[in-house]
Amino acid sequence: MRGSDPLACASAAGKEGLECADHPVIDAALPDTTPQDSLSGGIAWLTGGIVMGVSLDMTGKWLLADYTLAQFVLLRSLFGAAMLLLLAHGFGGLQSLKTRRPGWHLLRTLLAAGAMFGFFWGLSHMKLVDALTLSFTAPLMTTALSAMFLGDPVGWRRWAAVATGFVGVVVILRPGGGLWTWPALGVLAAAFFYAGLAVTSRHLAKTENTYAMSLYVLVGPIVVALAALPGQWRPPATHDWLLFALAGLCSAGAWLGIVNGYRRASPALLAPFEYTALFWGTLGGYLVWNEIPQGPVVLGGAIIIGSGLFVAYREIERWTAASRFLRIPSASGAAATTAQRKSNGVES
Repeated sequence: MRGSDPLACASAAGKEGLECADHPVIDAALPDTTPQDSLSGGIAWLTGGIVMGVSLDMTGKWLLADYTLAQFVLLRSLFGAAMLLLLAHGFGGLQSLKTRRPGWHLLRTLLAAGAMFGFFWGLSHMKLVDALTLSFTAPLMTTALSAMFLGDPVGWRRWAAVATGFVGVVVILRPGGGLWTWPALGVLAAAFFYAGLAVTSRHLAKTENTYAMSLYVLVGPIVVALAALPGQWRPPATHDWLLFALAGLCSAGAWLGIVNGYRRASPALLAPFEYTALFWGTLGGYLVWNEIPQGPVVLGGAIIIGSGLFVAYREIERWTAASRFLRIPSASGAAATTAQRKSNGVES
């Protein structure tokens, strides 16, 4: 799930204009790119990130059949932190972890613990695509929380879209039957915690960089997992150690894919591609566990996706230009911007 770890920062960074640090890993050569090149690159990076994220979820579901939730969260978080630390040189080194807001990081790491434990506990008892579909309520929750805690103006159209999205949730859960279960509620709780991560990411944008926020959120899951672990440790087999490492690698890969994707193209153009996670989740669930989504999940998922896309597009309309956030030429001004930079003697 995007919101169960540093991916929350990555997604919020791209869509909301947070600083992602101007370093080689993020700003990998974009010399004189055309709008088409930027869009193609953005789609490629984002799609790769989405595939890595779904691979993380699949790896987690597989491992949770044999290992406890605490052990999975601990090892997956440790490997994820190790992967991010290996990228530190691309973000200014360990000094980039300096912070002025330790209290906010504490809050965020607690939110991350709730998101990670809630999602993977629910996932271990649900079909992959069902859990992923419910997790896509997080953007709707983010809109509501942004209005309440950040003072973001949210018009009646977006409020209506949020309400419609939760109609989709009701269709999926079918209270009194269907998916009205504790695991499903755990995934929804995780989506709420993810929304909290996204909102706090925006709040900290002016003083904290995305790399620091992404690494610090792993502290909470590690501490909570260690506290819950006594008596639950099972020595992993050799091939399972590889799977735990793969989970950490997928986490870092998904983070890089999402950040680089949203740095290269407008969120309005990329937003639909986030929902390809449902396709990959459906495919993976079918191939590995022979899972087939039921009709109400498909219908409710369509309602949630439609509402989420509407909210995303209305959000983008609030900003005057995507380049203000992504630092790349917009489709309408790419040629003019490139020409101006060359005339000023600035290398592209």
